[in-house]
Amino acid sequence: MSERERVMKLREEKDAVILAHNYQRPEIQDLADFVGDSLGLSIQASKVKARVIVFCGVDFMAESAKILNPDRIVVHPEPKAKCPMAAMCDVEGLLDLRAKHPDARVVGYVNTTAACKAEMDVCCTSSNAVKVVQSLDTKKVIFVPDENLGMYVQRFVKDKEMILWPGFCPTHDAIGPERILKAKGEHPEALVVVHPECRPEVIDIADAVKSTEGMVRFIRSSERREFIIGTERELIHRLKKENPDKVFYSIPGAVCPTMKMITLSSVTKALESLSPTVEIDERTMARARAPLERMMEIGRGD
Repeated sequence: MSERERVMKLREEKDAVILAHNYQRPEIQDLADFVGDSLGLSIQASKVKARVIVFCGVDFMAESAKILNPDRIVVHPEPKAKCPMAAMCDVEGLLDLRAKHPDARVVGYVNTTAACKAEMDVCCTSSNAVKVVQSLDTKKVIFVPDENLGMYVQRFVKDKEMILWPGFCPTHDAIGPERILKAKGEHPEALVVVHPECRPEVIDIADAVKSTEGMVRFIRSSERREFIIGTERELIHRLKKENPDKVFYSIPGAVCPTMKMITLSSVTKALESLSPTVEIDERTMARARAPLERMMEIGRGD
């Protein structure tokens, strides 16, 4: 029996569902029950009927699944797969910002720990960050932890003061304009589609700026044939599967190493032992659930 067959057998035996992010290895995406972005995965996690959720993504994603499903067993195959941007935001710093700006509302990117979410008013993803900020009835917004995404939101929200936390995604921040221009020179007929976690100077030269799920929808509906993809390279696996008649070019070095920590072997072991499980104290879960639910109620923006 192949490892893939073993995973499929165990999934049925354990009454498990496998959720995988768009940046997961192709072999993980191919066996998942659902593949998507942070918002899509959160929505899917909230609807799960299975006894066990195996979450193939970085730590904050598995935490969100547990927060939305406190009565389910949530397994994260590789606890060391931690989001470096989420680690840049801490509760103490967030509380200090709130104290300095008591009239501000806190919008937190879903790429944050459960402890930080418990101190937020509402969460957002890259697909609905603009929509979330626009929905607030305040003139001042504390936006954490992605400064690049916050600056992107500020382009569309002119009537609010944005107080930005100095965090970033190392994978997207490393996609400099020189890499985009080089790819464009090599593929002049291709549209440049980049993620809003990229730096402002990259966004300035892109043809479109979309979340990963936004990229999927944009490319599906586009009449163009070639695309330069300014995000983590594994999204291209899904794009190729869904658009076999189109051509995609990745940006060299656009790799999230922590996403790659999860392997077929680690998923097999997680299903065999139903561990390591995600454990969050009840008070934190209760406080973090509200901003996540508000995020899902607001829905997609792009």
